[in-house]
Amino acid sequence: MNIYGSTISLLEQGLNFSSTKGKAISQNIANIDTPNYKAKNVSFKDTLHTVQQNSITAYQTNDLHINFKSKSSQPGVSNYSNFRYRQDGNGVDMDKEQADLAANQIYYNALIDRLNGKFGTLQNVIKGGR
Repeated sequence: MNIYGSTISLLEQGLNFSSTKGKAISQNIANIDTPNYKAKNVSFKDTLHTVQQNSITAYQTNDLHINFKSKSSQPGVSNYSNFRYRQDGNGVDMDKEQADLAANQIYYNALIDRLNGKFGTLQNVIKGGR
């Protein structure tokens, strides 16, 4: 019996995604003055699209079984390969990176607040409602 449910697992995956996105943004900001550096991005939508295209179908023993596709994948980091923001070939837009950093921080804080709420509920149950 899983007392936590799937919510905590989903929140963990969301935190992993946010952490990966934060690392990509940090690398972009750190390389703002590096010539020919291509900005990196982590996109859930792009990762999901890639997984859907490369997935395999399951073996069905009956025509009434639901056809599903499955493939494990971690969020991927992609480069803006054809994008040049400055003359030296650098593809980092500092305004965009700061906006992405703020949005990612809000997303991360929301996940942490929700996780704290789940643990608070579990703590309340353990204490017997006192």
